Amino acid sequence: MGLPKIQPYALPTAGEIPEARANWDFEPSRAALLIHDMQNYFINIFEADASPIAPVIANIAKLKSACRKAGIPVYYTAQNGNQDRRDRGLQADLWGPGMTAAPEHQHITPALAPEEGDIVLVKHRYSAFQLSNLEHGMHVRGRDQIIICGIYAHIGCLLTATEAFQRDIKPFLVADAVADFSRDNHDMALAYLAKTSGIPLMLSALLPKIEGK
Repeated sequence: MGLPKIQPYALPTAGEIPEARANWDFEPSRAALLIHDMQNYFINIFEADASPIAPVIANIAKLKSACRKAGIPVYYTAQNGNQDRRDRGLQADLWGPGMTAAPEHQHITPALAPEEGDIVLVKHRYSAFQLSNLEHGMHVRGRDQIIICGIYAHIGCLLTATEAFQRDIKPFLVADAVADFSRDNHDMALAYLAKTSGIPLMLSALLPKIEGK
């Protein structure tokens, strides 16, 4: 029970991204960015200076900077530490009690710390839409596209993307700005999304669209 220790692996390259069934055009004026679960508790099971987590953190920082400059709202998810077992629900059966409220667990990694105007949502379940006002916040800002980055690709990131699709919000998952338990899990998340509910793409393909180039 609990989180595994993750061995380094190489992030996918542009030629390895599966082709999506969807052909939606990304529109910055309709998009929001979600930085998913980049808390120390989840990050600390990776080797800090190795791939995937080191380049993923750097890529998320670039992505966030571009989004803020473009006026794209930035959301974060972050779980509370010391969760009551009744609030944690069935996740406790699979992952144990989870994080404590100590900074070395609960805080978002300093390299990606929220800034003024960013919106931090309390995370309750795999999907960021569950028991949160993410959909409402996007709706009142006129946003029906969501850029997803963070950890873990095949769990919270994928479930958030598929739920976005079911709420008629178009999900774009940044393939080299997510990390996972293994490259197999990472690839599975991209493949499932591409077949069923969204568009996986590289940061290098998305940034020019955000920047209007």
